[in-house]
Amino acid sequence: MKNVLLLLFALPFYALSQTNGLVIDEESKEPIYGAKIIASSGEKALSDVDGSFELNIESYPVTLIVFASTYINDTILVTDPRSIMVTMRMPVQEIKTVVVTAGRRDQDIEDVPISMEIIRPELYDNKGLANIEEAVDQSPGVYAMDGQVSIRGGSGFAYGAGSRVLLLWNGIPMLSGDAGDAKWTSIPMECASQIEILKGASSVLYGSGALNGIISLREREPGNKGQARFKVQGGFYDSPKRSTLKWWSKTPTFYQGEAYYGKMHKKFGYTVSVNGYSNDGFREGETEDRGRVSGTLFFRPEKLKSLKAGIGYNLYSQKIGSFIIWQSDTFAYNPSGGADTSNASSTLSYSRGIRLSIDPYVKFFDKKKNLHTLKTRYYLVTNENITNSDQSSNARILYGDYQFQHKWNKGTAITLGLTGIRNDVVSKLYGDHFANNMAAYAQYEQRFDKLDVTGGIRLEYSEQDNIRGDSDYYLGKDSTGKIPVYPVIRLGTHYQLAKYTHLRASFGQGIRYPSVAERYTSTNVGALIVFPNPHLTAETGWAAEIGVKQAVKIGKNWKGLIDIAGFVNQYDNMMEFQFGVFNPETAERLDPTSSTYGAEIASILGNGYTINDIFGFSAVNAEAARITGLELSFNSQGKIKQVELTSLIGYTYMNPVSLNTDSAYVATFSDSGSTVLKYRFKHLIKADVEAKWKGISLGFSARYNSYMENIDKIFEEEIIDGLYILPGLKNYRKENNRGNLVFDARIGYEFLEHYRVGFIVNNLFNEEYVTRPGDVKAPRNFIFQLQMKF
Repeated sequence: MKNVLLLLFALPFYALSQTNGLVIDEESKEPIYGAKIIASSGEKALSDVDGSFELNIESYPVTLIVFASTYINDTILVTDPRSIMVTMRMPVQEIKTVVVTAGRRDQDIEDVPISMEIIRPELYDNKGLANIEEAVDQSPGVYAMDGQVSIRGGSGFAYGAGSRVLLLWNGIPMLSGDAGDAKWTSIPMECASQIEILKGASSVLYGSGALNGIISLREREPGNKGQARFKVQGGFYDSPKRSTLKWWSKTPTFYQGEAYYGKMHKKFGYTVSVNGYSNDGFREGETEDRGRVSGTLFFRPEKLKSLKAGIGYNLYSQKIGSFIIWQSDTFAYNPSGGADTSNASSTLSYSRGIRLSIDPYVKFFDKKKNLHTLKTRYYLVTNENITNSDQSSNARILYGDYQFQHKWNKGTAITLGLTGIRNDVVSKLYGDHFANNMAAYAQYEQRFDKLDVTGGIRLEYSEQDNIRGDSDYYLGKDSTGKIPVYPVIRLGTHYQLAKYTHLRASFGQGIRYPSVAERYTSTNVGALIVFPNPHLTAETGWAAEIGVKQAVKIGKNWKGLIDIAGFVNQYDNMMEFQFGVFNPETAERLDPTSSTYGAEIASILGNGYTINDIFGFSAVNAEAARITGLELSFNSQGKIKQVELTSLIGYTYMNPVSLNTDSAYVATFSDSGSTVLKYRFKHLIKADVEAKWKGISLGFSARYNSYMENIDKIFEEEIIDGLYILPGLKNYRKENNRGNLVFDARIGYEFLEHYRVGFIVNNLFNEEYVTRPGDVKAPRNFIFQLQMKF
């Protein structure tokens, strides 16, 4: 009883010795979760989800030091027990890069155990880039090829079907339900805070499609003051060096305009953006008109500050003309068969399409500081082929992902999640199909002082048209025991060797399931016939790397990161389109090594088919491949005295080797004496540097790729009786066998705080170059630009 009375007597004095408070962002006034508060007397606390904290101080005065990631540390002298308000601000020149893609949580880029590049909005804004594909093509180790992106040689040319690189918008995949490809022009770049490029297999956290890496964009969070951004630009194409390429009498032009506004109120916030683009096209008939409306509505209840809910939206519409087969190497900007689409031999086609995504989500911190996140998406992709209605399609995806995450004080974190995807396709081109995909994943990150260790696993189930087997995992070499879910793992480690020196190593597995387009496309474009292959199976692979990241600083406000990485990517069962002879009635490929091969062809021709009807392409599981290489990059940002200097520079060496030694397969290579994978390079160099002084900025870009040693042999050879898919290609490749080197330049001037005018010259020296066979890129072009920010 005596002890109880003493306790009751002491309670008022105990309460009086408490210091409590709130930690908030100086600009947005939002609470800061996870701030560290350390008293000079030794007491410690972490701010709660609503920014609040409590300290039991025995004697005063006391000094409090407050730390929070990406904020300037604050020091406060407290003379007596009371409530205090701590306002924290960002540094004037932010030189710390925070990323979220690698671990589905905020991390400093130095701590990520896998190679990663960051592209900031200033780069793609100041360069006048019109879509994400153009933006990521500036990054070291990344190459864009006619709508398909390859990271470190992981992908070749696949006729617009399938992707080994996963595109994320706000943490949710954006691959279409039919072709399984990324619709680069539909992503609202004007809303993004930055572009994160993760290199290597990343299927543990994000699933199928991340076999070669991830390109992720997050929408910028609006502040209390509100922010408006506008950009208008227009340009025109110069005449190409070769006079035979110029088909126009009136100079083709292009225009783009965009606007963004975002604001956060006490209980709710919103962003909205609009974008319009029109291009006459430098290739005959390849016009492009598109428009987009995007944004998000945020809701944060005042009485439940640990909850944040919202709904994002993105509506995109386009009308485009396109062709993939040139008339000849002499007239490479003209479509095979001419630009008159009423002519059946023309390979030019016009289409219109809609991309609609609606993304409801909820984030909630419970009383134990666990983060619960539910992200959902409805994603609709429609493609109406105006020229040929039999090539139209509609695809719908329903996506849901629940994630649980808990962080401990010293940086340790656990992430658990469940994902479900439903895909429905209605199409004359592919037929009607549906697919279901379900997955469970877990990742644990442990920090030991300077060492971080990461481990994760994902179990994924996939079926198409109620047919199981895509995700079957065989337990032994005899293929008798199997489970219906495919496991992939991820391991990574990071060690801070010195203050600015970081070592890393990682290993990750991946899987990619065939898209509807790869399995079921049945069509023809000029001399190019595509046959379906419903027997196509999933491809798998793994990626491993070791690397070191060294930070360098000049003064207080400039920071550079030197990164060196050695990597190995291994792929099995790789899907690619391969040329062959087919039975048009069954779409089955004939075996050229069979003793009945000649008799089968004679029988087909005897049934009324012509030679042109039996030659074509279909997707097959042809490849086992290994890509080894070395990558060196240097990124910098900040001020050196009065000059603000930003750079993104990198060199990538790759040795992409085919492990398939089958003689029939090797014979499909344009250089059958080489084992280099088709549509790959051995060397890539990317560089972009911009300097700004007193509002005047100068920028310079360079992109180099070595010669593409191997392509499909059939593109260089006669099919039969003078018929070529790409006439003149063999001669064109002989004359242009030194790789491609392209330079861009830009100049800008900022005035009155809110305005910037720019002048950009792309392909400065008017070089003629290709990304894939038959795809000659744009001649020199000029852009005039005005940016406004308020």
